[in-house]
Amino acid sequence: MNHTLADPAGHRHEDNAPPTGHHHDGHTPLAGQHDRDASVSLGGHRLSDPPGGPVRERPPATGAATAPGAGAVIGWVGGRPISREPLERRVRELRDGPLNAALPVPGSSEDRQLARWLTQVILTEALCEAEAAARGLTPVETGQLDPTAAVELGSINAAAYNGSPWVRALFEHVTATVEVPPEWRSPVPAQGVARRDVRHRVFADRADAAAATADDLEPLGAVTLGSLPKAIADAIPRRPYGTLIGPVEDALGWHVAVAHPEPTPPTRSPSNPGTVSRRDAARRRMFARWLDELRAAKVELVPGLEHPGDPRQPDNHHKH
Repeated sequence: MNHTLADPAGHRHEDNAPPTGHHHDGHTPLAGQHDRDASVSLGGHRLSDPPGGPVRERPPATGAATAPGAGAVIGWVGGRPISREPLERRVRELRDGPLNAALPVPGSSEDRQLARWLTQVILTEALCEAEAAARGLTPVETGQLDPTAAVELGSINAAAYNGSPWVRALFEHVTATVEVPPEWRSPVPAQGVARRDVRHRVFADRADAAAATADDLEPLGAVTLGSLPKAIADAIPRRPYGTLIGPVEDALGWHVAVAHPEPTPPTRSPSNPGTVSRRDAARRRMFARWLDELRAAKVELVPGLEHPGDPRQPDNHHKH
């Protein structure tokens, strides 16, 4: 199974990216925590800002570090102990692999942060597997996240998504009904105001105006009649589309114009790539927030393997 260490582009865009041999002092939100700057509704459940603004909760490391029959554990998911063996195996695989030179020195503060980050990935995978099984879901085998999607989910969530078909199954299930938030949609043009595609020009001499052709006129684009001088605006509706209108005189001179119907804008639908991209981003945002709350409710951490961004643990060097 392939477990991602960083986002697919190899960059640590998120504050909760895994530490390397370089000092990492970013403030890290809870396992892919995103600002709860807007509410999300799914299946009758609503996630929204509480009074006073967003909440960032990190469960205290109060779980026992050992369990009968399991030995050393890295945490508890829904009351079930998660063995330390997967963490040790993944650390060995990384140190035996091509990323070895970029990894922190064993026993260093950054090395302990790496273990904490990997622990969050493993616990997230275990949490999603249990939740998917409880919902009767089947594994989903899909490709890896692209760099933008990985950044949107957060490095821990992205690593879990890439490494576990159960995380992907849960993502597909819980975000199936998510739509693009209204504030993300393109503005809809005002209805009830007719617009025409107009070419227009004012001539000083009536003879020149009478001799003008459509090619002599200046394109104005799609405009309302109210934006044109009144003399030509009154004349345009009286003539068929595509025919020259004028010369019509006012204080400015002699007006000549030609009008066509405003082109119909393309219909936005699920087949529109822009719409699909925005919906996918909305699904990832919702899933990250949903996972935050599920972890807070069902995951217990153990001392020494707190979240890497928890300010209460000694290896988080970020200071305010």
